[in-house]
Amino acid sequence: MNGTGTDHGAGTDTAQVVVVTGASAGIGRATARLFARRGASVALIARGRAGLEAAAREVTELGGRPLVQVADTADARQLETAAKAAEAALGPIDIWVNCAFTSVFAPFTEITAEEYDRVTRVSYLGFVNGTRTALARMLPRDHGTIVQVGSALGERSIPLQSAYCGAKHAINGFTSSVRTELLHSGSKVRITVVQMPAVNTPQFSWVRSRLPRQPQPVPPIYQPEVAARGVLHAADHPGRRERWIGAGTVATVLANRLAPALLDRCLARTGFDSQQTDRPAAPGPGNLRVPADEAPGSDHGARGGFDDRSHGRSWQAALARHPVAAATTATGVAATAVGIGRRLAAARGGAR
Repeated sequence: MNGTGTDHGAGTDTAQVVVVTGASAGIGRATARLFARRGASVALIARGRAGLEAAAREVTELGGRPLVQVADTADARQLETAAKAAEAALGPIDIWVNCAFTSVFAPFTEITAEEYDRVTRVSYLGFVNGTRTALARMLPRDHGTIVQVGSALGERSIPLQSAYCGAKHAINGFTSSVRTELLHSGSKVRITVVQMPAVNTPQFSWVRSRLPRQPQPVPPIYQPEVAARGVLHAADHPGRRERWIGAGTVATVLANRLAPALLDRCLARTGFDSQQTDRPAAPGPGNLRVPADEAPGSDHGARGGFDDRSHGRSWQAALARHPVAAATTATGVAATAVGIGRRLAAARGGAR
């Protein structure tokens, strides 16, 4: 095995050793399942024991070999301990997936300094800590791949999520810097980012929120399995610096590059209501400090409460996984860009 783009699908002689942070729910949980299907050994890292133990059972049932490690990614020492345990039990780490995060849904002026610090420590510095821990093992071996689970909001910020958007922007900048250092040294270790669309994960039921109504992802919404397939493909083919998953991500990134100021005004008008359902917000402190799946029987699984509105497939992501369809993908992206440009031009005309 190596970390230079070799496909490690089902049928390989040697099982991969994979670390997934944020593995108790959402994209991390779905990613762990897919790696398990190919027979990988998967170290599952998160704060919530109930979610991790449920994920471990799934990994075993799907043919993988799990290791549960309760750890807070904001604490570099805890991650180092988890990595040591993973290699002692499973072997040298081939792939490290940074996915853990937390957030606060509220206008910036209603988020306390302590809350902002906590979100940043988990959702940004957690990735830094994970990357440092992985590189400490991969660099001496000149082998391995790090996958950062990013977001379209790492390029185009939206209201009510300033802490999360700031963290995702920071991940992009940090990862680009590390990538150039690896290239400079001629290392075979690879690092890549997968930019995600809105995903139906449990975060919208357990995130700390000060909104009057229940938070929701902004459509189009995709199931976490769509995101997980993007993570696996990036891990298998890490030569690309960045991958976009879902037409929503493509549209968001292109719109921001074409007319960011106009998009600011559009989001100022629509970004508050589009992130809330019609239901009153559920009371509770959220999972900022204490995991929502800490107690026995509190597992939330991979999916959230928006199954009826979520897509189980993405034509854009599927095409992007097949080089023979690159021309078709490019045509679709170009058409998307043209459509965005026309809508933005029309909006400009209406705003005059």
